[in-house]
Amino acid sequence: MELVLLRTYYPEGTNGDLWLGDEGLCHTIELPWKENAHNISCIPEGRYELEKRYSPKFQWHVLLKNVQDRSLILIHPANDAMKELRGCIAPVTVLTGPGKGIQSRLVFEKLKGLIYPVLDRGEKVYLNIQSLRYETDHQKGEEADT
Repeated sequence: MELVLLRTYYPEGTNGDLWLGDEGLCHTIELPWKENAHNISCIPEGRYELEKRYSPKFQWHVLLKNVQDRSLILIHPANDAMKELRGCIAPVTVLTGPGKGIQSRLVFEKLKGLIYPVLDRGEKVYLNIQSLRYETDHQKGEEADT
């Protein structure tokens, strides 16, 4: 399974739209881009394998594997990137501003319900993070040059 995250960057935070094929799944929020600096930047664009992970703080969530110069980059619920994230990605139902959204837990459960069964079957799931400049190609169903 290949998920595509199309980002829009703002000084106050990064917003995105998460897609599976032609289906829009949810929006996302992240920290602003600050050259991949630990704890204050979103991660670089690229393709990352996903896996299930458990921690006492976030319970069951999703881990992005092999992120350049970073560790423990997760997909987990949050509604304000600057207050609640340290490089991770949070799905949200509605965007309310740069790096802000609402109803994160609700859509995170939906996202886990999509990803976990695929992983449980032993299949791989990838997240391909791109700039919004690819949105037109994605919506037309054409392959974007990466």
